[in-house]
Amino acid sequence: MNTKIEIPLRKNKIAGITISSFVFVIAGIWLFINANDFQNHPLIFFRNPIVVKIMGIAGTLFFTATGIFGIKKLFDKKPGLIIDQNGITDNTSALSTGLIEWKDILEINTKQVMTTRFLLIKVKKPEKYLEKAKNGMKAKLMKSNMKIYGTPLSISYNTLKYDFKKLQDLIQTEFDKHKNVNQQ
Repeated sequence: MNTKIEIPLRKNKIAGITISSFVFVIAGIWLFINANDFQNHPLIFFRNPIVVKIMGIAGTLFFTATGIFGIKKLFDKKPGLIIDQNGITDNTSALSTGLIEWKDILEINTKQVMTTRFLLIKVKKPEKYLEKAKNGMKAKLMKSNMKIYGTPLSISYNTLKYDFKKLQDLIQTEFDKHKNVNQQ
């Protein structure tokens, strides 16, 4: 029997992240405009208007991108994750690559950075998934993940309507069930 498990996105969390992103865009613009007002700031790097302007620009660009991604996710009708006989179809984040086939997966690990928990999916041929990156920034971020974690693939729990421990157990169980099927 082939089962298909769909886990929806947590739209209220995505809405919160999106609103926060646009607040940070406004803060970045404010920093840029008011860069000269920090010359007596107690933190020495804030005293240089060029540094403050660069921080404002970087913040504005980064949070504009996260805000746009958040808006797209709010209107996305696809589930956050689909787990079936083919593998795991990931639609949880900007770094999602779609289907991760069971036959490609070597192991699944858990990682937590501050309050963010995610699953690391180690695969036989990471380059196969790096090639799926549709833009340069996504490819760079995935390569960064590769250097830091040993895999370009991570599944973010934060945007899913599902308990993390249950998700971890579910994916591990399905992986154990499918890992020897269709090995190439």
